[in-house]
Amino acid sequence: MWYWLCLAITGIISGVLGYFFGKSDAPSSSDNFFELNSLEIENAKLKSDLETCKKHLDSDHIKTKVLNLDSEVKFSKSEDFIFQVNEAKAIFGKTMNENDLKLIEGIGPKIEELFHNVNIKTWKDLSETSVDKCHEVLNSGGRRYRIHDPASWPMQAKMAYEGHWEQLYIWQEKHKAGKY
Repeated sequence: MWYWLCLAITGIISGVLGYFFGKSDAPSSSDNFFELNSLEIENAKLKSDLETCKKHLDSDHIKTKVLNLDSEVKFSKSEDFIFQVNEAKAIFGKTMNENDLKLIEGIGPKIEELFHNVNIKTWKDLSETSVDKCHEVLNSGGRRYRIHDPASWPMQAKMAYEGHWEQLYIWQEKHKAGKY
């Protein structure tokens, strides 16, 4: 009998202690209230910041151009293309030089120099270059240039050569830094 009594008392004490230990680990309702309150305050601040940004964008100081990024790129035959610096500047928002290969998304000064070394110096030259040839040019610069993907460079160069500035801008915005 004493055996069963000791076992029952031990079980009851263990149960009570387990209840209190479990209750002490759980966050209290007042902790949840303070956490929820701080999250609501942070949310209100973020909403306020968002409204400020929207007002700033809508102001007359910043003019944005809405572009339809779902439009298809279309090429036309343009044998007598004349580089229109003002038209290009209006689309891209910066002055650019004719046949500047750095205009192509993914080409920087070092890669432009690699292309110049193999006598590819114009948008027309690059537009007529195969992707395999572009890979060869990149490989000639060493291992660090092999990570670049020139698959779209001839197409972008053709858009620039033919003066399709808006289409080039739309394509580059849609594929910023090679990300779709």
